[in-house]
Amino acid sequence: MPEGDTVFLAGKTLDRALAGKTLTRGEFRHPALATRDVSGRVVLGVATVGKHIFTRFSGDLSLHSHLKMDGAWAVYPIDARWRHPAHHARVILAGEDVQAVGFRLHDLKLLPTAEEYRLVEHLGPDLLDPLWTDELAAPAAVALAAVPARELGLALLDQRVMAGVGSLYKCEICFLLKVSPWTPVSEVDPMKAVALARKLLLVNAWRHEQCTTGDLRRGRMNWVYERTRQGCFRCGGRVLVATQGHDVQRRPTWFCPNCQPGPHPNS
Repeated sequence: MPEGDTVFLAGKTLDRALAGKTLTRGEFRHPALATRDVSGRVVLGVATVGKHIFTRFSGDLSLHSHLKMDGAWAVYPIDARWRHPAHHARVILAGEDVQAVGFRLHDLKLLPTAEEYRLVEHLGPDLLDPLWTDELAAPAAVALAAVPARELGLALLDQRVMAGVGSLYKCEICFLLKVSPWTPVSEVDPMKAVALARKLLLVNAWRHEQCTTGDLRRGRMNWVYERTRQGCFRCGGRVLVATQGHDVQRRPTWFCPNCQPGPHPNS
């Protein structure tokens, strides 16, 4: 599932392409919206909250989209060929010179702009909120520590705690905190964890690369995430991967048993 910084960048890309434009095409290829058409409306802007994208149109109307596991938005010149199969397209928003196409978007909804909050009010503070302050960090830290015995990796992925962390940052945050993802949250400083999550997403928000090491060279951007072949970027030791969570929370989780002491399935 895309991380919050990926969604943030997608939203900014859509906003740059569409904001202020009158739609000449506003087509939906989605069962729930197949009869709707937003052509003729002006795109007022695009905003993101955590992993949720809101495209706002004139007439108090918003399109909510969520990328889920494999969704994507792409922007093309109006006459360009799409780089994804046409049968994967679920939304086509076009102005005179540009088109934005949403591919494999399973979660789509049109709703009054004034009611957007209903879809995100359950979320914790957005880590990429431009108005982020300690007043947002504090409740996230409290929520992170609310269940002391909860595994840190699972707590970090809980969007009700703070919105934006996905599997990559979960693994990298645990590594930088020098603990196993299966460590109880009671054993870490929750404010430090929240600050680290905010820092990592923010530094990557305006680029496609997701780097946590500070080294943007290929194969050197992450400490442990997907490094079972290369080994730990810090110590060079073996990186293990195991499943954490159950049912819809199940995620592959990478960690270095040498640099990250604590419980894990292979111990």
